Amino acid sequence: MDSNQRRTMGDSLTFLGIESSCDDTAAAIVRHRVGDAAEILSSIVEGQTALHANFGGVVPEIAARAHAERLDHCVERALTEAGLSLAQLDGVAVTAGPGLIGGVLSGVMLAKGLTAATGLPLVGVNHLAGHALTPRLTDQLSFPYLMLLVSGGHCQFLIAHSVDRFERLGGTIDDAPGEAFDKTAKLLGLAQPGGPLVEAEARQGNAKRFAFPRPLLDRAGCDMSFSGLKTALLRARDALIAEQAGLTLQDRRDLCAGFQAAVADVLAEKTRRALATYLAHSPAEPAFAVAGGVAANRLIRARLETVCAENGAAFYAPPLRLCTDNAAMIAWAGIERFRSGGRDDATLSARPRWPLDASAAPLLGSGKKGAKA
Repeated sequence: MDSNQRRTMGDSLTFLGIESSCDDTAAAIVRHRVGDAAEILSSIVEGQTALHANFGGVVPEIAARAHAERLDHCVERALTEAGLSLAQLDGVAVTAGPGLIGGVLSGVMLAKGLTAATGLPLVGVNHLAGHALTPRLTDQLSFPYLMLLVSGGHCQFLIAHSVDRFERLGGTIDDAPGEAFDKTAKLLGLAQPGGPLVEAEARQGNAKRFAFPRPLLDRAGCDMSFSGLKTALLRARDALIAEQAGLTLQDRRDLCAGFQAAVADVLAEKTRRALATYLAHSPAEPAFAVAGGVAANRLIRARLETVCAENGAAFYAPPLRLCTDNAAMIAWAGIERFRSGGRDDATLSARPRWPLDASAAPLLGSGKKGAKA
């Protein structure tokens, strides 16, 4: 029996994860023994916010160059923090898509080089699968569970049936919620990333002052749209400026509160519909999990928790550091895929689009945080 065969038979596995799909350069080491909780031995994330601050969004060329410069240093730091050498690893997992192609390619090429030099197994990971499997890393959730990915680049409901089977129930047909929050912040003169700042302003605002739309609530299903909501806020802002030659602080707070309430209403209602579909599968332990930067929004999180309580599903939200882009989720997804027989080789390619549910119709649009799938 060779070492690769032994690794799949329940031994402890230690994987390096590499993530570079957008504007976070990350490397992490995760260890797992069957029957035990996984251990995150190290997790290094280097953001690029300062590099893109003057451009109003992520510039793909700048992001790719930064990944190429930082990836090897992140891997070295992850190994040092974990107290391990490459020879003590059991495999390397890397984000192979979807995302900004230059960044994804940087990570894939580094992973190929490492595995070619060491003989370690290589496992390509779908970035979205990394997010979708995070509740198993943090809370050992059993399949099937309902997952909401809600971030700056993605928004979709998925039933996670197994490590490699995901059923998409719906998603955004244009802007992702996090992108809409960031654009709203920009329209109102707030800094980036805008989500936390919009939330802070909204706490002191009147959410009922402006009659913002709740897009697609009049349409059956779980698809969402946030572009029109952003446009409605723009028009309300412009009307105020035309009427009074500017915005007051309270105007801005009320606009933020109205926008945030509309997003929360849409996500809550669509979650209710997604739960109905999921619960029809009669899961033994009904569970709903949310991941992505928008999951940190307290109003949205509270609304989702309420919907779950009303429908008899347990609510899970991984720590924020594991909700946003990170390499620990990639290492974990690599371990899960490796245990189920997943392997890749030097032919692994970087993919700008890579839907988790290939049978579902493609989602429209491509947000500033990367291509939707």
